[in-house]
Amino acid sequence: MWHEILYSVLNVINYVVLAMIGIPLALQVLYVLLFFLPKKTWKKCENKGRIAFLIAANNEEPVIYDTVKDLIDNQQYPKDKYDVYVVADNCTDRTAELAAKAGAKVLIHNDPDPAHHRAAYPLRYGIDYLMSLEDGYDFILRLDADNHVNPQFASVMNDAYQAGVDFARPYEGARNASQSFFTKACAMFYVFDSRFGSRVRERLHLAAHVNGSGAMMSMRMLKATGGYDCTSISEDAEYFINRLFDGYKGHFVEDAIVYEDMPSSLRDTYNRNKRIGSGSVSLLKPKFLKLLGKFFTTGNFSYLEVFLTYAFVFITAIVATWIPLFYIYDFLYLGFASYGGMELSLYTAAHYREVLWTSVIVIASVLIGLFVLFGYLQAFFLVMTDYKKLGAKNRRELLSAVFLFPFFLILYSVTIFIGTMSKPTWGKAKRNVDGANGDK
Repeated sequence: MWHEILYSVLNVINYVVLAMIGIPLALQVLYVLLFFLPKKTWKKCENKGRIAFLIAANNEEPVIYDTVKDLIDNQQYPKDKYDVYVVADNCTDRTAELAAKAGAKVLIHNDPDPAHHRAAYPLRYGIDYLMSLEDGYDFILRLDADNHVNPQFASVMNDAYQAGVDFARPYEGARNASQSFFTKACAMFYVFDSRFGSRVRERLHLAAHVNGSGAMMSMRMLKATGGYDCTSISEDAEYFINRLFDGYKGHFVEDAIVYEDMPSSLRDTYNRNKRIGSGSVSLLKPKFLKLLGKFFTTGNFSYLEVFLTYAFVFITAIVATWIPLFYIYDFLYLGFASYGGMELSLYTAAHYREVLWTSVIVIASVLIGLFVLFGYLQAFFLVMTDYKKLGAKNRRELLSAVFLFPFFLILYSVTIFIGTMSKPTWGKAKRNVDGANGDK
């Protein structure tokens, strides 16, 4: 019967779809299974390079003083070897005043073009200024206005730089993980890529994915490549991919830790993920197939790894649409074919009953396995080993998130998918961790 032929065709398509999902998923499984690999450490170096911390800040009055003051006072690095620069971007509050009061060198950036009201433009302004200095710096450490870093941050980044590293990312922790369920879940999601993904990439000599917060960029690399050549709302990912095409491999400096402010509500989580989804799609459209092509022409597995990792942005669309629609249809069809007395010609009702119950068992087993591996075991491992980097004082503060983490991953996929369908826009992030205002 025609409906049996349709069912067979749709099943073949579904097998192709599952393969498309399974190959990138296998990469993530590999990261988890290789959790035992030791972290990469960099030899301590007595030679201290000159460092510029660079912060782009748009109306960050509540947090900027505390961020700058923490950098000035608490870095275990020679004070005459680093400076903190704040680019006050179209500010209408006291950001510039408070940054200067805390000890930063302040650059004023006013750009009336609404299309330029995103992080890429003040960052480019600041980097261009630093590149123009005669008595310049060896490398730049980029931070967001609410980021804090561990006291050894500058020192271990310098060790990597002195070992020949031009481009690196830190371990991404959290300042406020215990604030709410969403901060706990978001923190564990981002820590996953540090503790599992980035560590495995570094140990397997693959390019680390250098994101915005805490990124190290050498001045020699910036000058060789024409500065900060990015304008998209996902400028950090754009810069990483551009440098990969130029032959610069990102590294992971795990002992350098940046503590970020995590979204504390469903709305904040939705807005962040929507921005990531929309920005990633607009960025990857012209670069996605080029990554795969570079793998085949160079044999460099970093291109393939980046291709498969970023494929998840597009796969969320499949997970959020094809997968639920197909399996609703699949179970309804098999149910009617098995028990509904449908007219059949290719197979018997008994055959469809066997397929139905086999499908139930296989799908349930796969879902349980994914929940356990990517949800409970992964989250439990992170809480047990890295709770301090997650911004918690003790493990008990985060245990509740372990049980709900798999459901957050579903929420993450859905919100990223919505972002892929949306127009790329940049919205100012809500700050959940307030700093001192400098008026004491």
